[in-house]
Amino acid sequence: MGCNSCHSVQPVEYRKKEGEIHTLVISNDSTVFLTEQWVSAFEMFGGRLTEVKKLVARLDEISEVSFGIISGKYGFIPANYVVMKYDNVPESKEEYEELQERTDYVGKIGYICQSFFDKIIVCVPKDMFALIKDVLPDGKVIAVTNPIFKEECEKRGWTYLPRNGARVGNENADEIVRIVSEMR
Repeated sequence: MGCNSCHSVQPVEYRKKEGEIHTLVISNDSTVFLTEQWVSAFEMFGGRLTEVKKLVARLDEISEVSFGIISGKYGFIPANYVVMKYDNVPESKEEYEELQERTDYVGKIGYICQSFFDKIIVCVPKDMFALIKDVLPDGKVIAVTNPIFKEECEKRGWTYLPRNGARVGNENADEIVRIVSEMR
């Protein structure tokens, strides 16, 4: 026996509160797995993702932050998605392209980025950035990436920051926090 009233349930639209800033941080997984257990993607990865996790914690103090990870097994997932250790962590252009064919992470990123977020911070390798840049909205992105993308970032109204450190670098993290703080 089913619930007849369940068929009439409508989704509830989330409405931002006045002054609320929503940020999305996008990065990719790491070869450093911190456990063999099933845990959230946020808890699973160390190594090069550690800098990004620290940035997310800082942004959480000044904005409503969401964190998405491009995973070699699952594609683009929220950082609170439960995962377990896996073998295939992509590290080359060909592997990023194969992951795209298998999971359509670019399409998922494009869908989620179109309207809700006020700022989108992207901290991925240059060959992965080349795949996702065309689905990102003009005017909302902070791109921590290779200098070959500086001119395109500027043309699209994005903030370009040169990649320092494993993913972000301390100076870039400070600048990102400053930019988001000034939006309030």
